[in-house]
Amino acid sequence: MPTDCKKLLPIVFPFSTDLTDVKKSGSISIVMGTILRLNRWANAHTNIGFDILRVALGAFLFYKGVFFFSESNSAETYRMLAAMPGSASNMIIVHIIAMAHICGGILIAVGLITRLAVAVQLPILTAAVIANLLGTVNATGLLQSGICLAICVFFLFYGSGKHSVDYSLKMHM
Repeated sequence: MPTDCKKLLPIVFPFSTDLTDVKKSGSISIVMGTILRLNRWANAHTNIGFDILRVALGAFLFYKGVFFFSESNSAETYRMLAAMPGSASNMIIVHIIAMAHICGGILIAVGLITRLAVAVQLPILTAAVIANLLGTVNATGLLQSGICLAICVFFLFYGSGKHSVDYSLKMHM
């Protein structure tokens, strides 16, 4: 382990195994230590099924982004955004969501900066779940956004896994 990693403040997780070589440091190091522990745990407990799930999530988010662009003038999109005033702001929001889904879907599918891409998706998916619960309940939309939200939370902690661009870059550095 590099010497700079030994200076990180330990955070106890149920899956952390090696806390002896980590020393106390600043608050930014808490985040770095957490990410390092999560990466170590994920690399030790990886399998191809999680990678297939990650690729499927990325492909689904990419599809939903393309669908948002192609259906941006549909009545369903306007129904979802009807609570917000101003049609110009509604169209801007639809395009931001669509671009976030397209870019995030590609990044998640290939496993490049997966945690960041998933973190960008979390507020969008949380808002989708809330919008489905508060308005007219669309069971299919609620199920899709709820499952995507749960999988995104999983990959926020799990990371990209061994079969990803992140892992390949880490191994070649």
